[in-house]
Amino acid sequence: MNSIGTFGASRYALRDLQLFRDADDPAVTAALAPCALIRVAAGQRVEDGLRARLYIVLSGTLEVAPDSHSASDNDGEGGLTRVFPGESVGEQAVLDDAVNLAAMTALEDCELLVIEPELVWQLIDRSNVLARNLLRLLSFRVRATNAQLRRRQKLGEFYRQLSLNDALTGLYNRAWLNEMLPKLAMRAHQDGSPLAVIMIDLDHFKRFNDTHGHIAGDAALAAAASVIRDSLRPSDFAVRYGGEELLAVLPDTHLGLAEMVAERLAERLRAAMVFPDMRMPMPHITGSFGVAVLGSGGDEYALVAAADAALYRAKQAGRDRVSV
Repeated sequence: MNSIGTFGASRYALRDLQLFRDADDPAVTAALAPCALIRVAAGQRVEDGLRARLYIVLSGTLEVAPDSHSASDNDGEGGLTRVFPGESVGEQAVLDDAVNLAAMTALEDCELLVIEPELVWQLIDRSNVLARNLLRLLSFRVRATNAQLRRRQKLGEFYRQLSLNDALTGLYNRAWLNEMLPKLAMRAHQDGSPLAVIMIDLDHFKRFNDTHGHIAGDAALAAAASVIRDSLRPSDFAVRYGGEELLAVLPDTHLGLAEMVAERLAERLRAAMVFPDMRMPMPHITGSFGVAVLGSGGDEYALVAAADAALYRAKQAGRDRVSV
């Protein structure tokens, strides 16, 4: 980085600078004339001694680190910002009278105009056009930053939701259950409404895997999950509890209705086709079902434990059945 002269002695004009657009005041041109021009080679950092200065790119492109106080949000990748000819960096540091922490690196050979903070304030006092352009620029950057934050929030929510779904079955996963079941139990107690769960275990699933292979086992699990999900109400939730165990969470559902739902699920599971090619053996699967409702004063742990105990009774009784 080296000094190559002054703005007044250069080939650049006031109209080349976005901050001074429409500022035809000869006094502004005269005030900028002694300001230094520096050249920064490609790949070189702009070293400013941690001072608050205003830099205007006259040629080339600067890359500004994401911790910049004042970088414009152009089209940076990975949080980096690129500053192109006519654009500036450092305005907010000057206005805040703060240390400029922007890490600026030349992506190609650059020529920069350097304006000291005292002169910036003098020019703002002297030129209404400069003040208006500066306000417009800062407003644009605030809007761009807010839009970027909204995009990040939406992306974060998307990935959060993705982390709560089981990749194989598309059902909610154990993480979702751990987060949501306590809330559903608390709401049920507050509203005085019933809350039921149905725990489902696919019968002899290990034998199915051993006979047909794990790929076919995955297909069977996905088919069972589809049956459960498509047979529930929009207000109900289907969860992959773990392995071949699934769970249906039924808000505002008493024990009798939950048992009827379980019987319907069992019937539809028996009819579910696993293999599209019906010439293959064992095209259907069955399941054992344990039904429980939230007890008075009980919590989500007691509810799941009760459903698990009912499931155990269904398996002990011969499988492919419902127990409460």
